[in-house]
Amino acid sequence: MRTKLVCTLGPSTDNENTLRDIIVAGMNVARLNFSHGTHADHARRIVLVRQISTEMQRPVTLMGDLQGPKFRVGDLPAAGIMLTKNQEVVLTSAPNGNGIPFPHEAVLHACLPGQKLLIDDGNLVLETLGPIDQNNKLRTRVLVGGLLTSRKGVSAPGTLIEVSSLTPKDREDVDFAVQQKLDALALSFVQRAADVLELRDLLKRLGANPLIVSKIEKPQAIQDLANIIQHSDAIMVARGDLGVESAPEDVPFHQKNIIRSCLQAGVPVITATQMLQSMVHAPTPTRAEASDVANAVLDGSDAVMLSAETASGEYPIESVQTLARIAKRAEDSAIARDGFFEQPSFLEFHGMPAPDLATDAITQAAVRVAHEVGAKAIVCTTSSGFSARMVARHRPDIPIIGVTPNERAFRYSAFMWGVQLVMEPLITSTDDLFEKAAQVAQRCQCAAPGDTIVITAGVPMGGGAGHTNLIKVHTCR
Repeated sequence: MRTKLVCTLGPSTDNENTLRDIIVAGMNVARLNFSHGTHADHARRIVLVRQISTEMQRPVTLMGDLQGPKFRVGDLPAAGIMLTKNQEVVLTSAPNGNGIPFPHEAVLHACLPGQKLLIDDGNLVLETLGPIDQNNKLRTRVLVGGLLTSRKGVSAPGTLIEVSSLTPKDREDVDFAVQQKLDALALSFVQRAADVLELRDLLKRLGANPLIVSKIEKPQAIQDLANIIQHSDAIMVARGDLGVESAPEDVPFHQKNIIRSCLQAGVPVITATQMLQSMVHAPTPTRAEASDVANAVLDGSDAVMLSAETASGEYPIESVQTLARIAKRAEDSAIARDGFFEQPSFLEFHGMPAPDLATDAITQAAVRVAHEVGAKAIVCTTSSGFSARMVARHRPDIPIIGVTPNERAFRYSAFMWGVQLVMEPLITSTDDLFEKAAQVAQRCQCAAPGDTIVITAGVPMGGGAGHTNLIKVHTCR
């Protein structure tokens, strides 16, 4: 299977045998959701994953998922308050003010008259009647009423809110992630590229360089998508919150646009949220869920993700097995259709950054040459994982193997469609490179003596990332 699987850890996976079984079923990335659980809970799971993956010789990349800024109403009477349609209500950030307590002044200031405010995932809807007044009060009218209770989430679709994407809690979680040497961090509620750069700057100050996965769950992020992709190591299509702030009928098209943009840039993309939601309580998915997973793969997702299905569901092992089967079936169908995944050259792109046109030309040629000569595998030497990503974006129908001396690149491959990276010491001569590539291909059981492989590399050797300029057709001995 070439699509990578991201699984969220939680109470349902705390059993050692269960964790072992979901690794066998295909988990490539273990997600730790910092919105739930304590640091002690997460630390225990990190130790267990590392212990079992080492014993099984099945590498698993560890990703922490930051909660991000959550806007919630304050404390209300225990029974809540009933809002009725057309009722006028006031939101206030003032302490002990009359109205519904809402301790997020930046949100109130960002709202213009006519702004919709969605509460409790859109179960209640307010419309603002004017700007915030000098007493920090915002008048609103109820469009969709119901019972409002304490701490319900509030979102303002389409409004850019001038707050940091990193809350004080997130900064504590980043410190924890760095101490635990996590491989990746997912950044929630990204609105613009500056949010990604803020996290990267914080990590740099802490002396760490984990992968950054930007979660696209706000419509504002779509407006700055090209820049967000350029500054991220991977992208997540987080359809839950994206579906709250966008019209439901728009979400599938946001998904396709984000995935295609990532394919064009050669940046891995994860499709997430409610993929097999019914399997939280049922041993099999709905037919609609099976279609959703398959379509995410056919759209070009590098990875698909499970959340509650594995974190708190009753059937975590069956959920991963089902996800793997559907993804494999979709891959086989797409690969059988020649050219289904073929992507245009960077030269044809508009609005997307072109990281390295030479590498793009070499990797496109490698895929075409491999097809023409009947190669058994494409072997890339890579220090950062970039050349492997660029090969993967063309979705070749043969294995992609990377040879890298870099632990970060090795862990990065868990997000890359069809890529298997192998850790090897730095190679300094082309002759050694060709021999090592053939050995690795055979060790991975992708080729045998007499088989042809295609090799890509950067010459002179050790030139760093983004210097792929060589392609060779090689016969294994």
